[in-house]
Amino acid sequence: MALPQQSAIRNRLLTALDPEAFDRLASALEPVPLPLHAVLIAPQQPITQAYFVEDGIVSLVADIREGRIEIGLTGREGFVGVPLALGTESTPHTAIVQAGGGALRIPADALHEALDASAGLRRVLGRYVQSLIVQVGQTVYANADLTVEARLARWILMTHDRLDQDELPLTHEMLSKMLGVRRPTVTMATHTLEGAGMIRARRGRITVIDRVKLEDLAGASYGAM
Repeated sequence: MALPQQSAIRNRLLTALDPEAFDRLASALEPVPLPLHAVLIAPQQPITQAYFVEDGIVSLVADIREGRIEIGLTGREGFVGVPLALGTESTPHTAIVQAGGGALRIPADALHEALDASAGLRRVLGRYVQSLIVQVGQTVYANADLTVEARLARWILMTHDRLDQDELPLTHEMLSKMLGVRRPTVTMATHTLEGAGMIRARRGRITVIDRVKLEDLAGASYGAM
């Protein structure tokens, strides 16, 4: 199998590596599809692979008494398997594909070896870990203080950032998990944003119409990461 070429890769972490750090990973990287709703990491199970997302979106989901709520998103700016970079082998959270695409997969052992050998790789992945921590913190703030409409605007923007299109595959079921609310509440919030000219909603799809208005509504909860 031909080794991946850094110049052809879309994942921003891999493209940010110096050539020496990338070469330490290249032989262990395997291109794989990310099918919609595939579970990449299960809670409390050994993490055997990490995924550098090339396209698509993976959600980090927490299971709570009331159901599931999304606490973070990863696209081509990041990787799935952050606990491995922190020296742990499992997580209480689920990583599930919310928009299908593809990734470069690497075995956990190979990632550990590369991290041990490369300060450059540790720096790049460490910066992503920090950005993910900020994202999760902003999610906590948004869930505590913002209206459902503002929280919906934030998640739409975050999804829009990670896909190369204005039409987003966002179902009401998915949005209810993102926001931690019931589907009728999602329907009302979607109608509000649509009535304000921010989006157009169709079955299973939301099209971004006015991104500036969405950013104004989401306010400080969006963008810091």
